[in-house]
Amino acid sequence: MKKALIFAAMFLALACTKRTESEVVTDSSGTVTSTTVESTTVPAVDTAMTAEATRDVADAARDAAHATGTALEKAGQAIQDKTKTD
Repeated sequence: MKKALIFAAMFLALACTKRTESEVVTDSSGTVTSTTVESTTVPAVDTAMTAEATRDVADAARDAAHATGTALEKAGQAIQDKTKTD
């Protein structure tokens, strides 16, 4: 989950764009007029795709937990088999 949040933050940081436009005008009397426009663009987020990715991450975490539990169970059984004193 932590990796997904980091990925999302990096995506937004890299996908956002900032544009600055400046215009300076001098009239015949020497008056200087300056205009600056700054705009930021944020990409649209596909919520259906985000929901699917969240489900995929949850499924992967569940599978990893199951595999870890199975490995620990097998290791515990092997230890028991080796330490039997019958």
